[in-house]
Amino acid sequence: MVIGIAIVVILIIVGILVYMGLREDSDYDPLNERMAEFAINDTPTSLTQLEMSLSFKDRVFVPLVKRLADLTRQVTPEKQLESARKKLDMAGMAGEMEPSAFFLMRIVATVVLGLGAFFLFFVASKDSNPLQAMGFTVGAVLMGFYLPVMWINGKISRRQQEIVKALPDALDLLVICVEAGLGFDAAMGKVYEKWDNDLSVAFGRVLREVQLGKGRRDAMKDMSERLAVPDVTTFVAAIIQADTMGVSMAHILRVQSEQMRIKRRQRAQEKAQGAPVKMMIPLALLIFPSIWVVLLGPAILKVKSSGALGVF
Repeated sequence: MVIGIAIVVILIIVGILVYMGLREDSDYDPLNERMAEFAINDTPTSLTQLEMSLSFKDRVFVPLVKRLADLTRQVTPEKQLESARKKLDMAGMAGEMEPSAFFLMRIVATVVLGLGAFFLFFVASKDSNPLQAMGFTVGAVLMGFYLPVMWINGKISRRQQEIVKALPDALDLLVICVEAGLGFDAAMGKVYEKWDNDLSVAFGRVLREVQLGKGRRDAMKDMSERLAVPDVTTFVAAIIQADTMGVSMAHILRVQSEQMRIKRRQRAQEKAQGAPVKMMIPLALLIFPSIWVVLLGPAILKVKSSGALGVF
């Protein structure tokens, strides 16, 4: 049993190391950083010495993970890669992880949890029921395959909630900037400059795409698809309609800001009204039994000690 637990712990550590390798920053180039250090120190060196000065992770582990990710890309259908790319984009991880690396993480998690469950229930535990052990192993394999998907869905949900909370304040800032005489693009630039959240980053990406020659309507539509938030979709549709029909942008932004604040207030009221229902479970299972023990416990002990129960 102890050996099986140790094997499971080792496999989990290996999975964590693979995950850390997959989460490397795409903008970080350790070779350029080391070359800059040598340039500052005026120390002549060769390319081989520079490569050997890197850590083991940068020299061996990261290239190995990239090669495995490339192999995964070759055997994975393009439709699934596109779906994974969309999920990563919705989670705000488009520049941090490639779709092939995400599938590699799923494969590694499946293998690690599957082998761990196999050694734990078949090798370490001699007296376990074979059918039950097989069921636990299959469950571990399925959990390893779907655990990364659950993780990415959780990140998407949290990101969408943060965007919904930040949208009314962002619209207020847009209204102030537009009424002060700025254009809509310059107003989005102010939001991107003043704030540091997922919504401001999305506005900054729209501005970069517009600067590269993409139409503002197309860039806004792409932002709406990437965020997949109904409030943002409504906001983008209103902006596109106002731009098409020539309506005052400040008026549209003010109306959208008021509507978003009303929606946020309604969501808060809905959660407040649902709180009593959610409190019923801990009240019935935890609080009420404790109250009954405190109130009736001394009386039951007193009746038992008096011998009144012996009559029955």
